[in-house]
Amino acid sequence: MKVVHTPLHALHDGGMELHRGELVPCFEMPSRVDHILGALTRDGHAIQAPRDHDDAILERVHDPAYLAFLRGAWAEWRAEGREGFMLAGAFPARGLRRDIVPTGLHARLGYYSFDAGSPIVAGTWQAARAAAHCALTAADLVAAGERSAYALCRPPGHHAGRSTMGGYCFLNNAALAAQRLRDAGFARVAILDVDYHHGNGTQEIFWERGDVPFASIHGDPNTEYPFYLGHADERGAGAGEGCNHNFPLPRGTTWPEYEATLARALEALAAHAPDALVVSLGVDVFEGDPISQFKLAAGDFRPLGARTAALGLPTVLVQEGGYAVAEIGENVASVLATFA
Repeated sequence: MKVVHTPLHALHDGGMELHRGELVPCFEMPSRVDHILGALTRDGHAIQAPRDHDDAILERVHDPAYLAFLRGAWAEWRAEGREGFMLAGAFPARGLRRDIVPTGLHARLGYYSFDAGSPIVAGTWQAARAAAHCALTAADLVAAGERSAYALCRPPGHHAGRSTMGGYCFLNNAALAAQRLRDAGFARVAILDVDYHHGNGTQEIFWERGDVPFASIHGDPNTEYPFYLGHADERGAGAGEGCNHNFPLPRGTTWPEYEATLARALEALAAHAPDALVVSLGVDVFEGDPISQFKLAAGDFRPLGARTAALGLPTVLVQEGGYAVAEIGENVASVLATFA
């Protein structure tokens, strides 16, 4: 399998996040990629750099004003004489206006965020843009005839909505890959999200579209981040009604229950007769993950990949979460081995 990777991911490094009421160093760190890359190189995967893509492609998924904010936020921050990292401190919650985009930097930072867990540092835009190019390049490879390709994206992307960042995510790499496949001529592109945390950004982007059915298996949003989307009754709207499939599971879920739910999710996507598949590959369902609560063992990732590969579709796999850093490489490699 061809792997698309760029060292530019390391430009997004440093900062603190507010995690369940405590300010802590970010769990999402550059060394995650080092462990994955080491395991994939050992297994003989072909590693290539992403192709450069015009920023206009990002507007196929994201609001241009939001992109402009991300592109220029750090320069504005420095112009105010600030260093360190940028973290939102106020948000337009219920009862507050959302129809006016504020002019102040701190107000816009909160306007375009949905949490205080996604710091912007000097290299964030460059790293996020490079990650998007990895996903777009993997989609181009599949569109050109590769049966599967893996985008080693960092920062991850599935929490990023059309005009919001959060959950370590700034640009929605999986959504960009799916749109790229659609633009290449695939009539219907399914997205399967196996990250422990619900792909709220992906759901929002395709909520009213019937050409990109979405299925997510994740922790129960009553107790698990991102909390406010991911319930089973969220089914889509308009042309997308019936195309959104959420499978929330309780803390402590092990492989037998997860496998049965995966079968249901794949069946739901297959019913839409997709021509291609994008997998939001979060391996934070692992039992040793520090911020997740499922209990899949290392040996469960190979059958997870095999069940997904059995759909027999051209597939782009996009890296999302996984914060047990020492084990992340082996877990990702186990999934990819079943697609090779």
